[in-house]
Amino acid sequence: MPIAVLDPLVVEPLTLAELANVLPGSLLVGDDWTLISGVQYDSKKIGKGDLFVALSGGYFDGHNFVEQARANGAAAILVERQLDADIPQVVVGETRAALAKVAASFYRYPSHRLEVVGITGTDGKTTTSYLVESIFDSAGWKTGIIGTVGVRVGEVVLDAETRQTTPESLDVQRHLATMVQIGARAAIIEATSHGLDLHRLDETRFVTGAVTNVTHEHLEHHKTIAAYRRAKAILFERVGENHGRVVVNIDDEGAREMIPYASGATLVTYSADGRAAGLIARNIQLKVTGSQFEVQSKKHGTHLVETPMVGLFNVANALCALGIALSHDISLKLSIHALRQTPQIPGRMEPVKQGQPFAVIVDYAHTPESIEKVLSLLSALTSGKLILVMGSAGERDRTKRPIQGEVAARLAHYSVFTTEDPRFESAEAIIQEIAAGAIEQGAVEGRDFACVTDRREAIKLALAVAEPGDCVLLAGKGHERSIIWGLEKRPWNEGLVASELLSTMGFGKDS
Repeated sequence: MPIAVLDPLVVEPLTLAELANVLPGSLLVGDDWTLISGVQYDSKKIGKGDLFVALSGGYFDGHNFVEQARANGAAAILVERQLDADIPQVVVGETRAALAKVAASFYRYPSHRLEVVGITGTDGKTTTSYLVESIFDSAGWKTGIIGTVGVRVGEVVLDAETRQTTPESLDVQRHLATMVQIGARAAIIEATSHGLDLHRLDETRFVTGAVTNVTHEHLEHHKTIAAYRRAKAILFERVGENHGRVVVNIDDEGAREMIPYASGATLVTYSADGRAAGLIARNIQLKVTGSQFEVQSKKHGTHLVETPMVGLFNVANALCALGIALSHDISLKLSIHALRQTPQIPGRMEPVKQGQPFAVIVDYAHTPESIEKVLSLLSALTSGKLILVMGSAGERDRTKRPIQGEVAARLAHYSVFTTEDPRFESAEAIIQEIAAGAIEQGAVEGRDFACVTDRREAIKLALAVAEPGDCVLLAGKGHERSIIWGLEKRPWNEGLVASELLSTMGFGKDS
């Protein structure tokens, strides 16, 4: 999908004093009448008249790039300590939190002019976002999405791949302002625990919040499951403050724990397991071509739902989308009709068809729970062996790696452990941590799994051992278009690589 050329987002300048006024306790040093024509946290992107915000954390400290920002035309700086620099500056306790307030003020609070939906959860955020967008589109709404696959409004792509599911607050506010400019009525945001905890979604007004599940992820940042769940609950607090609606998967313990934080909000619950809820899926039929079930609601009656999405977890995602649509007064009948026409979601159970006599599936599953769900589903749909290609991200939750290996050993007939995004970690060391979990489960290297650092070679091996009737699952990369080594993003396209390798094996395109 090409990135469209839009009219420039025109924002009237504000004075430094006006921006500092939204930062209680800040210290303004220098000319408070300095006009600010833009805001940036990347010194390389600074233009004349911009405010440079020095963010701390990650690999860099923005305070070390103030001189570069000045040289590029910065009119003022936002910092955490007063610097000996001949430039107006606003000093605050935490620039990341301050950036959210400044960005929302600079772009004139765009979330107040949109119906903003926040979807959180360990798994299912992207799929649910696409389902909700499909429903909103059927209702005639122009809708924007900020999430894992990118940022867009319909066919208009604003950002093809951020590699941050929830971008920095400045980017969120700019994207929302652009959505307002081109006439969007609603915005759907994948609200990650990082995004909520690191102030990226501060000052965003949510009218609806939904949680799909809360399982095991991102402990490298949150340290404990409790802290991870608490970060996600921030979304419900924000919705409650606005007396909005929250949609909860009542089947999931982690999701249920978020309910007390939604004080002031209207609660909508759903269940794919037959529990008492506002929306219940009954008589579920799962097929290789999709899913069919009856959705029961005391208020809206019983209706048949058909969707091309496969798997019980996608029945749950469909229920979540229906709950969100009802929260925005869109009829159940219209929503169900929209679900019948759900498009293929990039990197989610996406088949690679090159005429080969075995299935090849690309999926973004990268947590132990999501990998287990996908493998269990494919096991029910596959007559032959399950072959898995999987890695684990560097500088992310290490505790999940052996669990991933255990799941692979238990559910796949053969696995190839490989690279995902090693960043500054040793790719080989990450792979060995996954393998340790498989070995603990009784798997034997050479017989049950292989360790191959090069992801292309790993996929090549998996395809080579596949036989007619088998299924090869390429897990973890999904829609992503790069593999991160250090600071380098090396181009990558999982589906395309698989197609190329199948072609070299002599398979032609499926006609």
